[in-house]
Amino acid sequence: MFGVSILARSAPAAVEQIIQAETAGVQAAWATMGGAGGVDMLPVFAAAAAKTERILLGNAIVHTWSRHPVAFAQETMAIEELGPGRFRLGIGPTTAFFVERYYGAEYSKPLTNLREYLYTIRQLLHEGSVRFEGFHTSSKARIKPYGPVPVMASALRPKSYELCGESSDGAISWMSPLKYLSEIALPAMQAGAAKADRDTPPLVAHVPIALTTDREFAKTMAREQLAMYASVPNYQGMFAAAGYDVSDGYGEDLLDDLVVSGTEKEVVDGMQRWIDAGIGEVLAYPLLEEDRDVSIAAAFSAVAKASD
Repeated sequence: MFGVSILARSAPAAVEQIIQAETAGVQAAWATMGGAGGVDMLPVFAAAAAKTERILLGNAIVHTWSRHPVAFAQETMAIEELGPGRFRLGIGPTTAFFVERYYGAEYSKPLTNLREYLYTIRQLLHEGSVRFEGFHTSSKARIKPYGPVPVMASALRPKSYELCGESSDGAISWMSPLKYLSEIALPAMQAGAAKADRDTPPLVAHVPIALTTDREFAKTMAREQLAMYASVPNYQGMFAAAGYDVSDGYGEDLLDDLVVSGTEKEVVDGMQRWIDAGIGEVLAYPLLEEDRDVSIAAAFSAVAKASD
């Protein structure tokens, strides 16, 4: 499957962009916390669900520390009622920077946090009730109505991928090269799934794309728009595990393994390479040229073609 990342500047613009994606024939629309100019994406998806008919919708991701798991489940069911069978909730513990500065909470045991949230939310959405006492969250709750909405989670290092294989309905990567996902992340998910005696859930991979035949320009855009990740320790460790040194920024080999660029056909073929390597879904992240609207429309067209 192929989806797109919504990159809008406001909630109304995000809804219109999702409608645009559906009209173009895109299968799935995802959005990060900044997908609508920094506003909360859950109500945005509710509005989009009411105005669309076919396109799948999903958070990639919303921070666990931002609300209690019961609130997540209740909000999710509201979206599910507006767009039955089309919403996928993506959650993640984010980083100490956001947790401590945004939410005023102590950032501790993030993997435990994710495990507890996955369990609690999935119990509510898949069974309708939960009784749980944990380190980060506790709840004795029942919701009605409820439905088997997929609950997916962000992952970066092997332990989080293993947890996703064991306890989630899918993992969502962020700016990770194909070599890392195919050689490290997928085996970790498979190990987690084997531990839980279940099938391995899908891995959704963020893949930066650029519709331009000027490959040097595409790499320049990637270096500019994705620069911060080369300076974040967790990402530096991930890149190093894949064999890429980012101490001086993104090298040519890394960008060739991370960014898909070229003509529409070359981009379609490039995204298919990720699927052929075992990735369950490509989440195309448009690198934006000066004319944002043109970049986004071109990306939507390529993703729709890949889905044919």
